[in-house]
Amino acid sequence: MSVPVRTRFAPSPTGYLHVGGARTALFSYLFARKHGGAFVLRVEDTDEARNTQEAREAIFSGMNWLGLDWDEGEGKGGDYGPYNQSERLAIYDKWFEVLREKGRVYEDGGAWRFRFERKPVVMNDLVCGEVTIDYRDESNTPDMVIRRSDGSYVFHFVNVVDDLEMKISHVIRGEDHLMNTPKHLQLFEALGAPAPLYAHIPLIQNPNGSKMSKRDVGAAVGDYPRQGFVGPAVINFLALLGWSPKSDEEIFTMDELIQRFSLEAVNRAPARFDAEKCAWVNQQHLLRMDAAGFAEAAKPFVVEAGLPTGDGYAAVAGLVREKVRLLSEVPAAIGFLLQDQFDFEPEALEKVRGNATAKDLLAALAADFAKLGDWSADTAKHQIGETAKAAGAKPGQLMFPVRVALSGKSGGPDLGDILGLLGRERCAKRLEDLVAKLA
Repeated sequence: MSVPVRTRFAPSPTGYLHVGGARTALFSYLFARKHGGAFVLRVEDTDEARNTQEAREAIFSGMNWLGLDWDEGEGKGGDYGPYNQSERLAIYDKWFEVLREKGRVYEDGGAWRFRFERKPVVMNDLVCGEVTIDYRDESNTPDMVIRRSDGSYVFHFVNVVDDLEMKISHVIRGEDHLMNTPKHLQLFEALGAPAPLYAHIPLIQNPNGSKMSKRDVGAAVGDYPRQGFVGPAVINFLALLGWSPKSDEEIFTMDELIQRFSLEAVNRAPARFDAEKCAWVNQQHLLRMDAAGFAEAAKPFVVEAGLPTGDGYAAVAGLVREKVRLLSEVPAAIGFLLQDQFDFEPEALEKVRGNATAKDLLAALAADFAKLGDWSADTAKHQIGETAKAAGAKPGQLMFPVRVALSGKSGGPDLGDILGLLGRERCAKRLEDLVAKLA
C-alpha cells in the first residue's frame, strides 16, 4: 500500500462495549496488523450528559480481554493526541475557521451549517462497491449543521477532523454509517485533505433477522467472561460474523486471523448471531488448551462455587476439559470429585431405582471394594465386572448405578478416572450411601 496503514476504533463511552463495536474494532485491528500498520483507539466523549467513567472502563477492559491491543490512545500515548474528543476543542476550532474562510459555512439561527456542493458524490467502498448520492436536490440533502448554537460540534465534523489529523488511512465501520460517508467526503474535500478509504461492514442481526439491540442475548462483551467464555474464542466467533476464510476451517488463533483476513472476503449480507455456535467455538478453544492452562482458567469459577482448589485440583479439572463448552460449567462437572456432598440428578436416580438388581449389586460391590487390597482404576473396574459376574449379572448392569453413586450424574469423566481419584474408602462409602438412599 502506498500510504502507511492506520485504522481506528472510535467508541462513545455512553454504554457497555457492544459486540457490533467489538467486531468493528477487530476488523480494524486485523487489517492494521495484516499490513504492518497502526491501530488507534480514539474515544468520542463529547456527549457529556451521557458519558460515564464506568462505560470508559468497560471499553478498555473489554478490548484488553479480547486481546485487541491498540498502538495509540488511552494509556499508550502517540504522536496525534489527545485521543479523547473532549480534549480536542482547539483543533476543531482551527479547522472550523478554515471552512469559514473558504465560505463553506454559514450561520443559521445561531448554529452553523456546512454548505454542500450541489453535485453527485461517488464513493468507492471497499466492501459495498460504488455508491452514488446525488446532492443536486437540496430538498433531499439540506446543508448540515456542523456547529450547534451552544458552540459544540456535531459528530460528522469532529469525526472527519480527527481522521484527518490522525492520518487515518482506512475507516472500517458498520454499514449503518454508509450514508454518512458522502457528507464526510465533502468535508474532506472542503478542508483540502485526502479522504481515507472506507469499508462498511454488514450489521449483526439476531437469529430471527431483527437488528441486534443492546438488550439482546450476546450483545454485551462484558457478559462473556462472566459466562465462562475465553477471549480468543469470542474473537474467533466475531471474525466469522461477516468475514469468510474461503475454506471449511472455522477455528483460528489471532495470528491465523491476521494472516488470513482481507476486506475482499467480508460479506455484503448481514451476519446472524448464533449463541450455540459461539459456545461451540468456545469449546474448541478450550480443547486446544493444555490441562494446566484449562485448570487455571476455570479456577475463578470453581472458587466462586465454594469448591476447594488445593492439591489435586488441576488433575480433577483436566478430566472435564472435553466435556464442557463454558468455563462456568466446570464447577458443576467436578464438584463431586472435590467434595463428598453433592446432589443427584433426578432422572439418573430414577433410572437406578428402576433397576431391580441395582441395590443388591451396589451393596455387594461396596463390600468387595472394602476388601480390595491393591487399589487402582484398573483393579477397581475389574472388581465391578467380578462382582456383577458373581451375582449372575452383566458388568454393564452395574456400571451405570456405580457412576450415579459416585457422581450423582448419568455422564461425565471416564469411570476409571473417577475411581482412581476418589480412592477405595470414598468409593465404598458412596456406594453404601446410595444403597441406603434406595432403601
